[in-house]
Amino acid sequence: MKPAPGGLLASHGLGGQMSGCVRGTRGLKSGCPRSLPGVDCLSTSVESAGSSGTPEDRPGPVQNHWQSVRDHSRVFGEFTYVYPVVSRRSRGLSIGVNLNPDKACNFDCVYCEVDRKTPPATRVLDLLKARAELCRLVDGALAGELARDPKFAETGDLTRHIRDIAFSGDGEPTMVHNFPECVRMVADVRRSRRLDDAKIVLITDAAGLDKASVKEGLALMDANHGEVWAKLDAGTEGYYRAVNRTSVSFQRVLANLLSTARERPIIIQTLFLRMNGERMSPGELEAYCGRLRAIMDGGGRIKEVHAYTIARPTPEAWATRLTPGELEETAAGVRARTGLAVSCFP
Repeated sequence: MKPAPGGLLASHGLGGQMSGCVRGTRGLKSGCPRSLPGVDCLSTSVESAGSSGTPEDRPGPVQNHWQSVRDHSRVFGEFTYVYPVVSRRSRGLSIGVNLNPDKACNFDCVYCEVDRKTPPATRVLDLLKARAELCRLVDGALAGELARDPKFAETGDLTRHIRDIAFSGDGEPTMVHNFPECVRMVADVRRSRRLDDAKIVLITDAAGLDKASVKEGLALMDANHGEVWAKLDAGTEGYYRAVNRTSVSFQRVLANLLSTARERPIIIQTLFLRMNGERMSPGELEAYCGRLRAIMDGGGRIKEVHAYTIARPTPEAWATRLTPGELEETAAGVRARTGLAVSCFP
C-alpha cells in the first residue's frame, strides 16, 4: 500500500516515538506523539467533540465492493495493535484494537481468516504503545487523514466518523489477563477525544465471559457506551464442534451468553455458511433458534442478531459462503421463530 504524502503511514520509528508519550493508563490526560505529522493531540480532541456523530448525520451505507470492506487486515502501516476497517456490521469506520498479537484463541473456527502458520510479529501486549497508537489513529481519522489513504479512497467522509472502537483482532480478546486495564485505556482515549457516540465493542466467542476479570471489564464497558457482540454459531453440540472446533464446553458458552445478557443487552453474531456444500439443516436452525429463545426466557436481553456469511478467503476451502438470498432466507426463519430483529450482512 502506497501512503499518501504526510498521511498516517508516513511516520517511521513509530514504536520508539510512541513509547514515551504516556506514563500510565489510569485517569491521565491522553498522551499522543505530537512529533508525528498532521496531528496535534490537544487541539484535535477539542475540535472533534461530537465528531463521531449520529447515524442520521453520517454518510450513506457501506458498500460491499469497497476495498476497505473486502480487506480487513489487522496490519495498517507501522501500527502494531490498532487498525482501521470499514465494517458492514458497525455501519462505518471501526477502529480495531488487537489484544492478541500472539494469535492466541480458544476456538479454531472453520471460517477463521487469521493466518496462524505465519509467526506473530510480537507476542507481547504493550498497553502504553497500544494507547499511543490508538490516539494517533483516532486523531488521524478525525482529521481526515484516512480519507487520503488509497485503501479508503472510495469511502469519502465516512472515515472521519468513528462508529466504534472494537476489541477484535487475531484471537479471543477475553483471553488476556488484564482485560479491565485494556478497557480503561480505550475508555480514556474515547473520553479524551470526546467520542460520545462511539461505542466500545467487545467481539467475543463468549467462552471467557464468566471470568472475574472479564466481568470487571464488562462493567467498565457498561459505563462507557459499551456493547458485547457474542458468537453463537450452532444449536447443537455436534454442529458447534464441527464449526468452532474447540475444547470449550458448549454449555459453558450458552451459560455465559445467558448470564451476560441478564446484565446488559447483547448482540448475537452468527456466521451462516456451507460446509462441504451443505447449509445448516432445518433441524439445526430450529435448535439454534431454541437457544436464542432460552436466553430470552431466562431473563436475557438480545438487542439484535447479526447474521453474516464468509466475506473473505478462509484456510478451509470446503467452508464457503451463502448467497445473499440464502442468508436472507435463513434470517427470515430466525425472525419468524424468535421475534428478534435480525440484520443481514451478505
